[in-house]
Amino acid sequence: MERVSAETDKNPPQPLQYRFDGPVDAPVLVLGPSLGTTWHMWDRQIPDLTRHWRVFRFDLPGHGGAPAHPAGSVTELAERLLATLDSLGVQHFGYAGCSIGGAIGAELALRHPARVASLGLVAASPRFGTADEFRQRGVIVRTNGLEPMAATAPARWFTHGFAATQPAIVEWAVQMVRTTDPGCYIAACEALAAFDVRAELGRIGIPTLVLVGSEDQVTGPAEARTLVAGIPDARLALVPGASHLAPVEQPAAVTDLLVRHFSTAWQAAPASTTGMQAIQPPPVMPVIPASVGPVAEIGPTAQPAAVPEQGGRPDPYEAGLKVRREVLGDAHVDRALASADDFTDEFQELITRYAWGEVWTREGLDRRTRSCVTLTALVAGGHLDELAFHTRAALRNGLTPAEIKEVLIQTAVYCGVPAANSAFRVAQAVIQEETTPQA
Repeated sequence: MERVSAETDKNPPQPLQYRFDGPVDAPVLVLGPSLGTTWHMWDRQIPDLTRHWRVFRFDLPGHGGAPAHPAGSVTELAERLLATLDSLGVQHFGYAGCSIGGAIGAELALRHPARVASLGLVAASPRFGTADEFRQRGVIVRTNGLEPMAATAPARWFTHGFAATQPAIVEWAVQMVRTTDPGCYIAACEALAAFDVRAELGRIGIPTLVLVGSEDQVTGPAEARTLVAGIPDARLALVPGASHLAPVEQPAAVTDLLVRHFSTAWQAAPASTTGMQAIQPPPVMPVIPASVGPVAEIGPTAQPAAVPEQGGRPDPYEAGLKVRREVLGDAHVDRALASADDFTDEFQELITRYAWGEVWTREGLDRRTRSCVTLTALVAGGHLDELAFHTRAALRNGLTPAEIKEVLIQTAVYCGVPAANSAFRVAQAVIQEETTPQA
């Protein structure tokens, strides 16, 4: 076993903390962790996997004592992983990842297909829930720390029966969450909020195993079937009696499925690629069943017709809609657009294009500062309805409740005590709702 803490002062991409297990001359198999876990989530797979492969495990930034250099996107996490592998001379490898680790695998398969010999997506999804729920999770952690995430982890990760009969393993898993850097956890939530490869699944040309626990309530069988339906060479494996952390809850079943998949579906490295030699697939078909039922096709959301470019400037509508969703949340924007009719639809298009596409996208101020300015202006104008959803936006943009309080105290001096009094009442209700962990 080798362990390296790859902290560096160089410019991004920052290499990741990693370890190797297994014979040095074997093909490399990379294992990616779930959010809030460390490489130890794969401990019980290592004895069997190292009979065939040199296993490379890594920690997400700020997890497991890794340097706390937050990564704000799945793309950045994938690039950091490749930078680490490049530094070790590993050019061609198999990859299996759980949850956000699976998202990293999908990103690698899409952007760097020549590097990946075979792919395993465990408890994964082409889109993880909604952007709103992950951004709210970031708000909760920023306000309360990681204890709320630790307290709810057992219900998210394990079946009730396993949690009741294996308290030591559950507590071990919870401790992984508690020792994670909060800023890196929040950044990972932002990465998952923005991750969406539903429209790109057909471009994954690598043999893929999609593995899911039958009781997974986070990324369950429905999400797994969407992956299998979209990826041309994908097979589904359903693990009975397992929830989200299937490698921990049902280690023997998961190990067996991974060994079968990577032993029988491994593409050789391109002739121009250097690095470790790949296993050549034997002349047998994989034994994992491939049949899945059809899933509904997810079509593009209807948008207003784009305004033609004028003077060489691109239409800011799409950029504005993206920022509007990131700041206000999908649910709010969906309600606003769905309620638009012949009387209001042009107004919705106007504010999306100009308020969000022209102003909120400017680089002169960051979003935290723009939220401070916006809250102040809304208090001054007495726009309490708008103040409510911009308080939510301020929390998503990284302001803490203490910072919002300071903004409102400042408005008491310059906008008037009555206006600030009403603003405190509105903001307090929103902050309590947004930062109270769900039972």
